[in-house]
Amino acid sequence: MSVHLHKRAFHAAIAMALGASVLSVDARVTRIVVDSTTAVAGGPFGTVGAYELVRGSAFGELDPNDRRNAVITDITLAPKNANGKVEYRSQFTIYKPVDLSRASGVMISYVPNRGRIEIPYVTDDPGFLWRRGDILMHAAWQGDMPITGPTSTTLGVNVPIAKLPDGSPVVSPVLDRFIAVPLSAGVPQTTQSLTTSGRTTFSTDTATTALVSATKESPEGVKSNVVTIPRTDYAFADCRTTPFPGTPDPTRLCIKGGFNPALLYEFSYLAKDPYVLGVGQAAFRDVVSFMRYSLQDDVGVPNPIAGKVVTVTSYGRSQAGRYLKHHLNLGMNEDENGRKIWDGANPDTGGRFGGFNVRFAQPGDIAELYEPGADGPLWWEENTDNVRGHAKWGILTRCRQTSTCPLVMDTLTGPEAWYSNGSVGWTGTEKVADLPIPPNVRVYFHSGTTHNGGGGGYNLGTASTNPAVFSGSNPNPNTYINRALYVAMIEWLTMGREPPPSALPRISDGTLVPANSVAMGWPNIPNAPKPDGVINPVLDYDYGPLFRHNDGSGVITNGPPPIKQAIPGLVSKVDADGNEIGGVRSLLRRLPLGTYTGWNPIASGPLAGREGSLAGGYMPFARTRAERLASGDPRLSIEERYPNFKSYYLAATIEANKMINERLLLPEDATRQLGRLYSNMKASNLLPWLGLPMPITTP
Repeated sequence: MSVHLHKRAFHAAIAMALGASVLSVDARVTRIVVDSTTAVAGGPFGTVGAYELVRGSAFGELDPNDRRNAVITDITLAPKNANGKVEYRSQFTIYKPVDLSRASGVMISYVPNRGRIEIPYVTDDPGFLWRRGDILMHAAWQGDMPITGPTSTTLGVNVPIAKLPDGSPVVSPVLDRFIAVPLSAGVPQTTQSLTTSGRTTFSTDTATTALVSATKESPEGVKSNVVTIPRTDYAFADCRTTPFPGTPDPTRLCIKGGFNPALLYEFSYLAKDPYVLGVGQAAFRDVVSFMRYSLQDDVGVPNPIAGKVVTVTSYGRSQAGRYLKHHLNLGMNEDENGRKIWDGANPDTGGRFGGFNVRFAQPGDIAELYEPGADGPLWWEENTDNVRGHAKWGILTRCRQTSTCPLVMDTLTGPEAWYSNGSVGWTGTEKVADLPIPPNVRVYFHSGTTHNGGGGGYNLGTASTNPAVFSGSNPNPNTYINRALYVAMIEWLTMGREPPPSALPRISDGTLVPANSVAMGWPNIPNAPKPDGVINPVLDYDYGPLFRHNDGSGVITNGPPPIKQAIPGLVSKVDADGNEIGGVRSLLRRLPLGTYTGWNPIASGPLAGREGSLAGGYMPFARTRAERLASGDPRLSIEERYPNFKSYYLAATIEANKMINERLLLPEDATRQLGRLYSNMKASNLLPWLGLPMPITTP
């Protein structure tokens, strides 16, 4: 499968892009408006010079009869304009060199996480991308986040609301959950807001509703002590200032006597007027296509980067990483003219899909009970899901049919295995063998990391920032490796140079095992939680006949949906310290100061013992042998591992050089990390110093 540009072809493409022969082609964006152009602080950036930020909006239309749009849920129920097209408006931003002749030809198509305008691969080097001359473009996609204004800190997209052909509302069942609602001033809260973005209460008559409570819920969705609350004891109302039944309010739920903080509640009701969420995905596709291929819009407004984009790689983190996989699965790397929009793709920390093209879904939700996202193929290569009875499929199935597949780097952290079902993508639901990884895909699992990685740090003073979970915050970083992998991606795209091989736990080498203490080899660490019963399994839901499993799309008609079976995931085996064996390892993970986990169980409440929402844990080593023996800790202490700072620093230098040779660390980042190591350890007096100068050596 040849999907990259070799160096000669890349240079030829640059020449064509910079020349006058670039043609204007129609990419379903019909009009753009530039709202502002501002300077980017911190310049000039190397030989590239100054950067600027362009903000604006793109107006477009979709052909609902085009096969590329047919996958959009409710597209046939969206209002049409006089041309029979479905309209949208999406905000965008572009970071670009002021002097576009200095642009590299590379554009990053950034998928905003909950609309946020962020810069990837930065860490402690904000000029990293700008010195390279790369263009960074954001475009809004999340349909339940409408446009709020040209200066907002988030980007929005306006998509239509589905209506039946006679103009009457579209109605379906929905579900809201309220878990351990805290006391307010020592008394139970009476009122909670319902999910209203993209949902309007169909009727305030409780006759079509159901409210239940439970004392506990397992990862398999089994509830304890379920109580059905009489319809006379709750109302669509606001009881914050007026006693029950309160002031009628279709956006709130009021319970007589208030919400018990020891319980979880599930409220089923009917909603109307859903956003056609998939239009936001098509809008994202078409805005990227316009910026890549078009000279100007239909009224002559120029594309701000016309002719300067030669290759496009995409990036999405967390929610946006899940979106990126879903986007590829739906075949949306092909625009309405049959052209590829992304040459490369980096879904980062996205273990599954999400409710991005489901009627009444909430795209901002993650992997809680009943949420769609693990229903389709989480694997890249085609595979038959015999366990759930789904047809043979893979994330790349559609793009292979149209020759629009990108090169892919799938980067994952610990909670993607423990919380959001990512390891099923490595083995399929049968979990008997490793699934093959296609030649245009690399999978990199960051060993022993929390979601999105930690902030680094070489000390033992990391305290928990989440009192709801057991252990401290995990400092183990992933960003430095991701920066090196970004450089490798661009070399893969432009030079045909193969990136580092995939690195992940595997059944075949014994590093991918069931998520329990015995199979993992978990050590008996004093006062530490155990991994047993923590992982979220894949839950096989019966969403009803209008849900399309392999697309992760459609209409949920069962609410709440019955759970047909629970399919446990697998996790990395650990060493004697409790640190994961499989995957790529950061410098800190190679020279650990404690146990770094991709899981961290909830400490109390109805969900106690389950994996915290995308949480990782940290259990530092004892400082001394005496301290270790006194506590009964089986893990060697700091002084037993690293007798002085010199031994640790020299070992770190050796490992940093190994990582550079493996193309998992950039030389400048190795220097930064060794400097941080020196300053952190000196400040914490973690190891004897011996008066050593800094630096001792550099990679």
